[in-house]
Amino acid sequence: MAIDVGTKVTGKVSGITNFGAFIDLGDHQSGLVHISEVSNKFIKDVHDVLTVGDEVEAKVISVDKGKIALSIKATLPKEQQARPQMRSRVHSGGMRTPKKVANNKPVEKDFDSLLSSFMKDSESRLSSLKRNTDGKRGGRGGRRG
Repeated sequence: MAIDVGTKVTGKVSGITNFGAFIDLGDHQSGLVHISEVSNKFIKDVHDVLTVGDEVEAKVISVDKGKIALSIKATLPKEQQARPQMRSRVHSGGMRTPKKVANNKPVEKDFDSLLSSFMKDSESRLSSLKRNTDGKRGGRGGRRG
């Protein structure tokens, strides 16, 4: 059986590792579903989602030198594939909470957006802390009150 990129295949989970799951496709062929391709949600451990012997449907995303890369999340319906955006706001305690949008559902932010906003907040807090402590240390050139 020839396996082409973009085709949907079914198989059984034959092994699970910390980075993904191996799928037996039959005809002495197997493919790997990387942990990032198992679900749209964050998965810390593949064992939480899959077990050996599970029947799964996956989409072939690449074939390179006999190695077959598979994606389970690519077979999900379109509404489950789309990741909602999450906006957050900082309360006085510094904790981020999901901001509700018009339909009262929290909206998710991707990791890069969260990281950049964290770095921005962190730099701002460090600069204000430095500005407030520089004048109180004494020494040459410091502000004196």
